[in-house]
Amino acid sequence: HKSGWKAVVSTQSTGRYNDLIVATIYEPSSSSKSSASSGMSSSEEVSWISWFCALRGNEYFCEVDEDYIQDKFNLTGLQEMVPHYKKALDMILDLEPDEDAEDAVLGTNDIVEQAAELLYGLIHARYILTNRGLAMMLEKYQNSDFGTCIRVFCEHQLLLPIGLSDHPGESMVKLYCPKCQDVYSPKSSRYHHVDGAFFGTSFPHMLFMVHAEYRPKPASTTFVPRLYGFKIHPLAYQLQMEAALQCKEYRKRP
Repeated sequence: HKSGWKAVVSTQSTGRYNDLIVATIYEPSSSSKSSASSGMSSSEEVSWISWFCALRGNEYFCEVDEDYIQDKFNLTGLQEMVPHYKKALDMILDLEPDEDAEDAVLGTNDIVEQAAELLYGLIHARYILTNRGLAMMLEKYQNSDFGTCIRVFCEHQLLLPIGLSDHPGESMVKLYCPKCQDVYSPKSSRYHHVDGAFFGTSFPHMLFMVHAEYRPKPASTTFVPRLYGFKIHPLAYQLQMEAALQCKEYRKRP
């Protein structure tokens, strides 16, 4: 069927026979927001924040409380970092946008929606450092929403999202293992577009400072390279390299 139109088929009993009734009705074409919540009733409204966090690849995010977003103090400094800040904020809070001449210039909500995603990510990085945000992310951590460490001796230690920079656009989100204290790229490519600045460089460390009881002990076992059962001395490779160079120089002699 064409966009916006669909056929509704039903049956109606008339005596011994069932009459087939086909009706064509108009239904507005669904945006990406409605498609993300297709499992929900069409009459049930979904907030922008819930829609955004339900998108494929955004599973690492938690839903920031609207009260936190409405407090202007929590958004200090973000206006200079986000284009179309006011419209983006209104979109996040599901407020009706102001109709003005700028809408004619934009011609679409795509630019504002990109700004809203950037703004929400930056707000999210601040929110998850609060007590409420830490509690929400801790629950996701305990549910293994962020996966487990791929290192063998970490024994499936749970991971936490982290950024390598607090400035957007510099690196994608990584996963931090508190046991080996190293970072890894997410296995699934769905997370490769998520900006690391939306989680920040401090989040995992703040979580374990506030909830120290969840911090695991450092890994006590490390891999030891062996040759025929014997440990390889740290200088063995260097000595072998020097011996190979000496042999090469010797062969060059007339």
